[in-house]
Amino acid sequence: MAIIDYGIGNVASIANMLQSASIPAVVTADPAVIAQASRLIIAGIGAFDAGMERLHDRGLVPILTNAVFEKKIPVLGICLGMQLLMQSSEEGDREGLGWIAGRNVRIGKNPDAEPVKVPHMGWNVIKVRRDSRLLEGLSGDTRFYFAHSYSVACDNPADVVADAAYGGSFPAIVSHEHVCGVQFHPEKSHRYGRQLLRNFASMPF
Repeated sequence: MAIIDYGIGNVASIANMLQSASIPAVVTADPAVIAQASRLIIAGIGAFDAGMERLHDRGLVPILTNAVFEKKIPVLGICLGMQLLMQSSEEGDREGLGWIAGRNVRIGKNPDAEPVKVPHMGWNVIKVRRDSRLLEGLSGDTRFYFAHSYSVACDNPADVVADAAYGGSFPAIVSHEHVCGVQFHPEKSHRYGRQLLRNFASMPF
């Protein structure tokens, strides 16, 4: 498994969690390593435009696009990494990767929901919308650790695996064919995050 090193975020924490789950992984930006990986993880924290700029500056966008769509390597976006999978964001002006149809919107803007503080930080439960091997072995008390100010809005509701609620409902897990994303931080979510990463590492696509 290859964790993409593009200069933003918590790649060491992801690597440590994968190691604790006995999942072999390497942090890399090497095109040859990426092309041979069994799985890819794009993690990250921070602003959407900064994330896309780092990917472009390191020449990773065509390399990753080729790996995901020509070689069909499954990919998991985590937090900002999930948001980069979208086409655009209210947060900035750059185009996203566009691997899942949709955009990013600021949380807490739902006029029908109770006002909330932004960012959303802390533990939250999820509500499963549809079956997914990503959630295999996780029970009804499953909760994950979130830290974000924006969330994705998918054009196709079928791409949403699970929701969470904070200032209104938002997608917590998305999946379109072999492109997956989670808004929370599995590396900070103890046994729940460890199980989800194990599922991603082993599930067929």
